[in-house]
Amino acid sequence: MCDTEKVKAVSEPPVQSPMLSVVVPVYNSAEYLKKCLAALAGSNYSDFDVLVVDDGSTEPVEAIVAQYGFNYMRIEGPGGPARARNRGVARVKGKYLVFIDADVCVHRDTLRRFEEVFKADSGIDAVVGSYDETPAEPGFFSQYKNLFHHYVHQTSGGYVNTFWSGCGGMRRDLFLAFGGFDEERYRRPAIEDIELGTWVTAAGFQIVLAPQVKATHLKRWTLWSILKTDIVDRGVPWIKLMLRAGAAANTLNAKSSQRVCVALTWLASALLPLAWWWPAAGILAFLLLSVVSALNFDFYRYFVAHSGVWFTLRVLPMHWLYFWYCGLCVIWGTLAHHLESPPPNPKGPTLDQAPPENVSSKAHAK
Repeated sequence: MCDTEKVKAVSEPPVQSPMLSVVVPVYNSAEYLKKCLAALAGSNYSDFDVLVVDDGSTEPVEAIVAQYGFNYMRIEGPGGPARARNRGVARVKGKYLVFIDADVCVHRDTLRRFEEVFKADSGIDAVVGSYDETPAEPGFFSQYKNLFHHYVHQTSGGYVNTFWSGCGGMRRDLFLAFGGFDEERYRRPAIEDIELGTWVTAAGFQIVLAPQVKATHLKRWTLWSILKTDIVDRGVPWIKLMLRAGAAANTLNAKSSQRVCVALTWLASALLPLAWWWPAAGILAFLLLSVVSALNFDFYRYFVAHSGVWFTLRVLPMHWLYFWYCGLCVIWGTLAHHLESPPPNPKGPTLDQAPPENVSSKAHAK
């Protein structure tokens, strides 16, 4: 651990450990953080504490945390949210960890619903929440991206083999047993949460996506930030992870139907240039994209109901672009996996690993 860490408890910690310990990593983003902490302070649930981990911000973060009476910890950085969350977990004592990003606002009942899901089934080891249907930013790209996430979360409830640290909870003992997030591999925001979820479920532990556990995303998206995040920070690393794990994900937006859409979109994009010499190629490309649209009818129907026809007409080309660059991620990630020098822990835990000896789960007794 960095020897320059500074910990300040704005208020005296409770004698008894809370049920939930909320860890909020932050690097600058002071305006977002104010809204995030105000939402946590307004929770209708009380058995929790909050630790904000300041990853070397150059903006005045500590005073904001003090305003809400939460705990504050500063580390030398920036070193990425994976490291910040790990350092925070080492300081908290709650039975369950709840990770909330600094640009996310919980609802009044979010923390209570986390506890309800964990208590309803003792075999559940981690819980993934959902973005709500009211993203803060009004622009088209922000609405499209955040509502895209909302739709996927709301239609994918149940057991999943991934984790989400934007609004997700996990048993603290399990998190520690798996060594937390991979802070060496992921030194900037990426798929450290997806990777942890991959190894946790591979060992037989259970992660459930609970659509009723909702939060509002404050992030402003642009076309450039969508492309950079989806390709460089998430898509390519996720392909490399699946190749290291030896198994393809089949949950959320990586279901088999979505992979079919990727293939059809790439075939359509290959046919379009031929239309200059062979008009039938253009017709065939249009038919293939029509099939893609038909396979995603419910997705577009959701956008029509929520945002109207004009908005949805603009969603169509964005969604086709999404499938195209998903295919690009497959190619790029596969090449990178085979050509890059392996990191110190090239594979991570294997899919047939035994669960950590000091952690038990009902999942292994079933």
